[in-house]
Amino acid sequence: MSANASPAVSVRGLALNYGAARILDDVGFDVAAGEVLALLGPSGCGKTTLLQLLAGLLAPSAGRIEILGRVVADAATGTRVPPEARGLGMVFQDYALWPHMSVAANVAFPLEMLGVPAAERRSRVAAALKRVGLGAMADRRPSDMSGGQQQRVALARAVVAEPPLVLFDEPLSNLDPELREAMVGEIGSLVADLGLTAIYVTHDRGEAFALADKVAVMRAGRIAQFAPPETLVAAPASAEVAEFLNLGCVLPMRRNGTEWHIAGTTMRFGTMGPATPEARLLLPGRSLRLVGSEESGPRAEVLRTRFRGDSYALTLRICGTAHEVQVASPRRAEIGDIVGLFCPPEDIRWFASTAS
Repeated sequence: MSANASPAVSVRGLALNYGAARILDDVGFDVAAGEVLALLGPSGCGKTTLLQLLAGLLAPSAGRIEILGRVVADAATGTRVPPEARGLGMVFQDYALWPHMSVAANVAFPLEMLGVPAAERRSRVAAALKRVGLGAMADRRPSDMSGGQQQRVALARAVVAEPPLVLFDEPLSNLDPELREAMVGEIGSLVADLGLTAIYVTHDRGEAFALADKVAVMRAGRIAQFAPPETLVAAPASAEVAEFLNLGCVLPMRRNGTEWHIAGTTMRFGTMGPATPEARLLLPGRSLRLVGSEESGPRAEVLRTRFRGDSYALTLRICGTAHEVQVASPRRAEIGDIVGLFCPPEDIRWFASTAS
């Protein structure tokens, strides 16, 4: 987004309370036109609630939402534009297709609501179905289709009216892993080809990283980090973000004089680190490599080893702890072997606080 361009979506100070419980707290972000934002987090973190606020299905307790420069929700003034007047496309986890209607009729429904003439509706529905590879299935019923095909129908319906914003609510969670991976590629291609602005809710890191320009990692109703995927991997904002993204092994550390030790062990880890008596340290899995067990640094026991065609995936447990880490190795290691670990100092991440 250029310095002078207005965001397609702008959220400021958004909060939602249910009685005394605060479900969302001071959420804010911008999404540029043509960008994809992934809302990533575990169940109960507030990501679907946030999507419902954007869609107009819920009213915020505080804060403001703008879509294409138009205020669609503002708790301070009581503004709340209804869902059907926000001009959004939505793709749901359970597809939300009408089983008694044909595929073409399902896809045409948004156009009917907009009063698009019948001839234009037929043309636009045919084009949308062709985009998702279902051009020959317009007359079928959704109940006669596979889960992947039904999700493609839902995609076609979401984009047929060319909305300014498409919201995806965990659309692939009901599909098996192999089909889910294929559908991620299809959604990404469709969004890019149409130049859509999209917000995509998921608990799957792979989906978020494959699809999104920016990712909002959510935790306990707040955004813990908002960044491009590559920044999340290279520079997680906290130990909790690093653990949720499964970036490697996060170890509790304790200062002993000028040196750092892995807490509960005698293994030393140099003198670099924050000016606190305790800290947490991330050993990124992508940077770790095996060295001899006699070398200085952390040592680990081999728990599992799997051959992956051109390398081995080793599951290791840091000696003296319950912490595990995954490491790729060109050589096989036997279960029970003790190995040394090396991580380039520039790739190590320190987190001063141990608070969760």
